[in-house]
Amino acid sequence: MRSYLIADTTREEREQIVEESLGNISGSCDGCMAGLAEMYQDYIDGKKEIREINMEFRARYTSGSEAPERNECGYYNE
Repeated sequence: MRSYLIADTTREEREQIVEESLGNISGSCDGCMAGLAEMYQDYIDGKKEIREINMEFRARYTSGSEAPERNECGYYNE
């Protein structure tokens, strides 16, 4: 299994990892997939690991505190 850590990947590899994980990021759901890809921009830029981003998202979702709004296609806006 290959490493997804920032230290072990290039920016281009991280972009590919996010794109492959999310599927078609230019989906037809009013831009919701493109918005979801933005959530992982800090990973692509090498600022935060995927694990950190997912943990932050889950913490806001679970607690409901300062949670982003949800629109009809499930994308959470900040």
